[in-house]
Amino acid sequence: MARFGKPRKSVFREYTEAIFIALVAALFLRAFVVQAFKIPSGSMIPTLAIGDHILVNKLSYGLRLPDVSWVPFAGCVDLVRGSHLMEWNIPERDDVVVFVFPQDRCKDFIKRVVGVPGDEVVIRDKKVYINGEFVDDAHAHFEEEGTTLGAGHVRDNFGPVTVPDGRVFVMGDNRDRSFDSRFWGFVPIADIRGRAFVKYWSWDSENSRLRWWRIGGLIY
Repeated sequence: MARFGKPRKSVFREYTEAIFIALVAALFLRAFVVQAFKIPSGSMIPTLAIGDHILVNKLSYGLRLPDVSWVPFAGCVDLVRGSHLMEWNIPERDDVVVFVFPQDRCKDFIKRVVGVPGDEVVIRDKKVYINGEFVDDAHAHFEEEGTTLGAGHVRDNFGPVTVPDGRVFVMGDNRDRSFDSRFWGFVPIADIRGRAFVKYWSWDSENSRLRWWRIGGLIY
């Protein structure tokens, strides 16, 4: 008796469809859920080291509809300033966030949120004060003794400034080696890609070795 039904797909078609579905799923996850980044500098030492590979939760603060736009003369695509479909959180102090660098929208920076909207931020002799209270920051790391003085030296003595609505004040944990809000101002919350939460790989290129003890470490 003859059997009737749909003809069986060819092996090529099955593989093509599987690859297409995988690519669509990967693009969806990257756009809306999680994205991988590599740490290129020491501004977040000791929390993050050069060569750490991290994952960023893009749903930490809400669900964003990406707005694809071309950055003139820069040769990159800006996927950040999309409208939020839903918002359920705002960045909090101590969150480690990845954001678009305000002075170059083709670059991503990672820093720690120090001040949220409405906070008054003051730095005196490397000590941070929020709303008049000293912040004993266990994440802060210093490579130099003493402080810099004089006009224009904002690294160790800064403010007071008040964080405006819709923005945050960020600093690197490696306070003596971080180019952050002390030098170029506030970060628009709309430019935050998400909150970093785990290190999934770590490679020490200087010594050509895997730092296995850092893999899987949560980011606080």
